[in-house]
Amino acid sequence: MEKNLLQFLLFFITYTTLSQERQTLISGKVVDSLGTVKNVNIINLKTNKGTFSSDDGLFRIYVKEGDSLQISSVQHITRKLRISKEIINNKFITIRLGTNTFVLDEFELKKHHLIGRLGVDIKEVPTDRKDSLLQKTLDFSKVDFKLVDTRIDANIRMKPPIVSTVANSFGGGGGSASIPFKYKDLILRKELNRKKEVPDKILSELGEQFFFEELEIPKDNYFHFLEYCNPLGIEDLHKEGKVLELIKIFQKESVQYLKIIKKE
Repeated sequence: MEKNLLQFLLFFITYTTLSQERQTLISGKVVDSLGTVKNVNIINLKTNKGTFSSDDGLFRIYVKEGDSLQISSVQHITRKLRISKEIINNKFITIRLGTNTFVLDEFELKKHHLIGRLGVDIKEVPTDRKDSLLQKTLDFSKVDFKLVDTRIDANIRMKPPIVSTVANSFGGGGGSASIPFKYKDLILRKELNRKKEVPDKILSELGEQFFFEELEIPKDNYFHFLEYCNPLGIEDLHKEGKVLELIKIFQKESVQYLKIIKKE
């Protein structure tokens, strides 16, 4: 009798333990105030296994009672959800996320005495902590745009000027046609503005919390970090709107980048 009772208790304990460890595949849907949300990261914090929501906001994941799910998205507030017995029984859950609001730093707009020449005006533009690195990289203050190379071959001087028959075209022949200074100035201005706009747009879209808290990138190193990641084509990815791929690149590259700046 005692032997049978002992066997029964061992069987009951074993069955209970296996039942608790057995995972259940549940389905879910992620929504916000505007409708379904795609590309949301859902991870089981107990097993460290996760998935992403589809274009319809749907996902599936293995869980058991007592597990915790973390639901995160760049545009939404991160949420944690504990798996209850009711969720296990229903095998379906609807998760509603709140929209995240990004607050940009204040800046003061002042009037400056600019004359319209890049080489001179760049000295007068005030710099701040965020664009100091770009300012050093794109410093044209020491370039003398008035300097002209007078070393012209005598044979070329003897040649008559080439007359272009194409309306509104520049003087010169083929690919060797020279570009007037004012057009060079406009091209340089456009390139400078483009290089400064892309980092600001990425910071505005992904948020300071993502870079400075989650990735732990020092604020002074933000532009340097983007230059570090630039060979991976982040500007093209941002232009094409591939936010998820951008996030994956930043998350992966930040680990090695932090090791490098710590050694320095």
